[in-house]
Amino acid sequence: MENSISYAKKFGIDVSRDPFPWFLLSILFGARISEEIASRTFYLFKREGIISPEKILETGWDGLVVLLDSGGYTRYDFKTATKLISVSENIIREGGLKKIHDESVDPDEFVRRLKSLSKGIGDVTIGIFMREMVDTWEKARPMPSYYARLAMENLSLDVNSYRDLGIGYSIYEYFLHRVGKNCYRGRCEKCPVRNECKKFKNKLLKNE
Repeated sequence: MENSISYAKKFGIDVSRDPFPWFLLSILFGARISEEIASRTFYLFKREGIISPEKILETGWDGLVVLLDSGGYTRYDFKTATKLISVSENIIREGGLKKIHDESVDPDEFVRRLKSLSKGIGDVTIGIFMREMVDTWEKARPMPSYYARLAMENLSLDVNSYRDLGIGYSIYEYFLHRVGKNCYRGRCEKCPVRNECKKFKNKLLKNE
């Protein structure tokens, strides 16, 4: 687990310096689309320098649709372009993501304010965003993915176990998210922590 890296670092994003690129990527990952397409689309945005609210508004709706189509968002191009415009306008109006966080009285308000940035910003998008921000912002709370929760159950862990392991939450959840995919697909033999998994142990007992 200690050799894992977070998604933000994988994409060259420093959330402590500028969290918006990660929020953008969270929105892309929040759509019902493959990880490959979301990743490719983000790299297109990054290559074109469109990773700030100002640049998104400067690009405009039509330009965003072209970029999203190029990345493979053909089914979600109009909806996602509209969402990105709305998010960018509201983030600028609110003074930035950090200001939204700092002015929120507690984690619940922070989540509500993030969701209010645009229609279609839901728990999946916010959960992805929070994964990286828990280690950086005090009002960012863990909202683990379905796969991560599945892995936690099988490994008898919880959202706070990362503290006992001496690692950051972002690395912890990212690792569990990947492990949880193995759990979901029944790929126990390929799982790096199968010997710690109660589901795998029960499976072995049944085969004895």
